[in-house]
Amino acid sequence: MKKYNVAIVGATGAVGEELVRVLEEVDFPINTLVPLASSKSVGLDVELKGKTYKVLELTEKAFEENDVEIAFFSAGGDISAHYAPYAAEAGAVVIDNTSHFRMDADVPLVVPECNPNDIEQWQNKGIIANPNCSTIQMVQVLKPLDELFNITRVDVATYQAVSGAGKGGMEELVNQMQDFFAFKLDQCEPKTFAHQIALNVIPHIDVFMDNAYTKEEMKMVNETQKILGKKMEISATCVRVPVMRSHSEAITIHFEKDVNLDKAIEALKNAENVIVIDNPAKKEYPMPIISTDTNDTYVGRIRKDINRDNVLHLWCVADQIRVGAATNAVRIAQKWIKLEEA
Repeated sequence: MKKYNVAIVGATGAVGEELVRVLEEVDFPINTLVPLASSKSVGLDVELKGKTYKVLELTEKAFEENDVEIAFFSAGGDISAHYAPYAAEAGAVVIDNTSHFRMDADVPLVVPECNPNDIEQWQNKGIIANPNCSTIQMVQVLKPLDELFNITRVDVATYQAVSGAGKGGMEELVNQMQDFFAFKLDQCEPKTFAHQIALNVIPHIDVFMDNAYTKEEMKMVNETQKILGKKMEISATCVRVPVMRSHSEAITIHFEKDVNLDKAIEALKNAENVIVIDNPAKKEYPMPIISTDTNDTYVGRIRKDINRDNVLHLWCVADQIRVGAATNAVRIAQKWIKLEEA
């Protein structure tokens, strides 16, 4: 098998570090790793498969100078907007984890379990977009159900971990919990979040839009429609909760057809990278402590609506740094390789 020169832009960030772990776990065919970051991180070490690579400064010429063939971007939308075109011009396929290119009509937005064929559009701009973390785990569940019963509307409430806000979010929760046990919580000043996150929930992720939805909520609406290729109704309420890692979602799904519960559960059990945990009698259902550090999406509390036969409710949990970012990006790269080598 051919081996590739792989760059990670934002190699020292939370998702960048996770990308390295996932690449090693799946034994990705790497010839050399090119960790790229800002000048303040230059010289730091990144270890992969027993080798140590020095972090290099991200520049416009870094991709050409290092013969990069696959470039993962996870360093913020502004960085991707400026540097991703240089990577593409140098001949690399860019897999971008930011929101910058997601709604670009010429850039495929891919969740391999749902729309792998869209990867073929990568040559339009040399870029493939990785969806929002909350969107990824949701569409993995929606896709097999849509094929069975034809979805007409989705209502989702998310319970998103602090790590979705990066290292700063995780540090803020830890620091505030330490302040709580030291009886100093009333002295804390939120920095990453709009309010205290310890022992609290905040119904506000990203900025508010003119329609009173947040940008995070509208990402879920627009990205889901693009990935599934249909303009069904979607409404989202995104909430930050004091959980370190893994996002949870309560999803209500309306279908054109009446739901056969057994068929719905069977479809989810057969869905790629989806695990059903649904045994209320034994108090078994998905939780963040189950999904954290795994590459699967977990589904439970699957039940028909008590009023309408065409409505299904379920609970979905996944590690948003892995499934919602690094793992999905690596799976895109794996599918891209198969297309290129076919």
